[in-house]
Amino acid sequence: MAAAPRPRRRPTVIVGSVDSSSSSDDEEELEDEEVEDASENGDEDKGKGQSGASLEKVSGKKLSSITISLKKVCKVCKENGHQAGFQGATYIDCPKKPCFLCKMPGHTTMSCPHRVALEHGVVPAPRRNKQTQLDYVFDRQLISQIQKIKPTFIIPDKLDRVVVKFHSRRITSLEFHPTRSSVLLSGDKKGQIGVWDYNKPNEKTIYGSIHSCIVNNMKFDGRNDFMLYTSSSDGTMSYTDLETGIGVLLMDVNPNGWNGPASWRMLYGMDTNLDKGLVLVADNFGYLYLFDIRERVKIGEPILIHRKGSKVVGLHFNPVHPDLLLSSGNDHFAHMWDIRRLESGSSLASLAHGRVVNSAYFSPHTGSKIMTTSQDNRIRVWDSVFGNLISPSREIVHSHDFNRHLTPFRAEWDPKDPSESLAVIGRYISENYNGVALHPIDFIDTSTGHLVAEVIDPDLTTISPVNKLHPRDDILATGSSRSLCIWRPGLEDEEKETERKKEFIFWSADGLGNLHKNAYNLRKNKSDLHGNYRDRDRLRPKRTE
Repeated sequence: MAAAPRPRRRPTVIVGSVDSSSSSDDEEELEDEEVEDASENGDEDKGKGQSGASLEKVSGKKLSSITISLKKVCKVCKENGHQAGFQGATYIDCPKKPCFLCKMPGHTTMSCPHRVALEHGVVPAPRRNKQTQLDYVFDRQLISQIQKIKPTFIIPDKLDRVVVKFHSRRITSLEFHPTRSSVLLSGDKKGQIGVWDYNKPNEKTIYGSIHSCIVNNMKFDGRNDFMLYTSSSDGTMSYTDLETGIGVLLMDVNPNGWNGPASWRMLYGMDTNLDKGLVLVADNFGYLYLFDIRERVKIGEPILIHRKGSKVVGLHFNPVHPDLLLSSGNDHFAHMWDIRRLESGSSLASLAHGRVVNSAYFSPHTGSKIMTTSQDNRIRVWDSVFGNLISPSREIVHSHDFNRHLTPFRAEWDPKDPSESLAVIGRYISENYNGVALHPIDFIDTSTGHLVAEVIDPDLTTISPVNKLHPRDDILATGSSRSLCIWRPGLEDEEKETERKKEFIFWSADGLGNLHKNAYNLRKNKSDLHGNYRDRDRLRPKRTE
C-alpha cells in the first residue's frame, strides 16, 4: 500500500537584525563598460535626442554621438573575445586555462571525470606510506582505538532553522558551545560575535564592540565555558565574557596603530592548549605568538614558522599528543611542530601543496590522521602521523577554489565519527537542481573519496563556505553569506520505520485474519446455538401438575 505523499516540511525562518551598513563585498563585481566614440563615417544624427539638439543650438557646435558597447571580457585571463565563469549553474572554462576543477588540461569542468565521480583517481590504500619503526607503536596504541567496522553515517540533510541576515556582514567562523548544546556562536567580517540558541529562535544576541575587523577564530576556555578566546584581523586577541559581552584585550600586535598595509599585522590562526596553559596565535607575516593563560603575558619573541611575509591561516593541536602542532599557510605548506622546541626551521614534517593551504587538522579521536584543504581543489589525507609524510595517502579532488569575497573553504572532521573518516565541506561550483543553481554542502568519506551525501535546499541559493558539525548531536550549522542555518537529519528513517510497522500490521492481518475470522464465526455459531436452545425452551409447553 503506497503511502500518501507528505508535504515538504518548510524550515523555520527567523528574520535577523539588519545593520545599516551594506554588504556590497558579497556581490559580484560588474564588468567595466568601454565607451567608444562613433566612427566618422557613421550616422551622427542617429540616436541624438532632443536634449542633444538643444545643446547643439546653444553651443553652436556640432556634437559627436557616443555609443556604448559591452565587450566580452574573460574574468580569468582578462582578454577580450570570450567569457569564463558561471552561466546559471554551468561553469564555462577559459580556453587558455586548464580545467577549473581538477587543474588538468585536456577537458573542461563540465566533462571533468572528478565532477562525475568524486573518488575518481583516489587510491584507497590505508597506511600505504607507513614504513617506519613506529609502526608497532601505531598499531598497538592508536589503531586499536579505531573501530574495525565503520558505523552508518547519519547526515543532517534537512534545513530546520534559518536566521536571515543574522549578521550585517558575511559570516567567517562558527563554534558550538561546549556544554549548552543548542547555543551556536558566530563571528563575521565586521568583527561582531553572535550568540544564538536555535531551540529558542528569538534568543539571539550580537556583540559588536569586541573587534573592529574580521573574527577569524573562536575557542572556548575549557576551565570556564562562558569565556571565549577570539582572534581578529585587527591584530588583537580578546578574552570575552559571553554573558555580558565584555572583552578583555590580551594581545595587540599593532601597538603603534595604523602605519599602512605594509606593516599592519593581522591574527589568523589560533588554538588553545590547556595542558600547557597556552594560547597560540599566528599573523599574516609568518610569525607565531605564545601567550601564557595563567600569567596573562606574552611569552618570548614571535617565532617565524612559515615563509617570511606569508600568512599563517590555521593552527591546530593534536587531541592526544598536545605537544604536536599543525600550521597551514599561504606559502603552500603545512608544517608539524613540537612545541617543546619551537624554533624557525625546526618543523618535524613539511607537507607540500600546490597552492595556498586553507586548513590542516588532526583527526579528532586518535590524532593519528591529518587532513588538509588547499586552493588547488584538493583535500589531502595522511593516514599516519608516524609514517612517511612526504606524499599523502589520498588526494580527493573537490571544488573549493573560489575567486573573491568568500570565506575560505575548510574540510572539517565529524567529531562524532569513531572511524575518523567523515568530513564536511561546502562546494563552490554550482549544480543544476530542477532548473535552480545550488551550491551543495558535501559529506565525504575520506578513506575512499566517496561522496556520501550532498546537502541542498531549494531556498538556499547562496554558497556555504563555513560549516560546523555538532560535537554531540546530529546537527550541522552553516554560515551562508550573512545568514545562519541549522540542518537536522531528515524523516526518511522514521518514515521507513512507520512503513515497516504498517507492513507488519498488514501482514499480521493477512496471516492471522482467517484465525480471527474462524474464532469470530465460532463464537457467533455458539451464540446462535444458545439462542436456538433458548427459543426451543421458550416455545416448549409447560408441564402442569
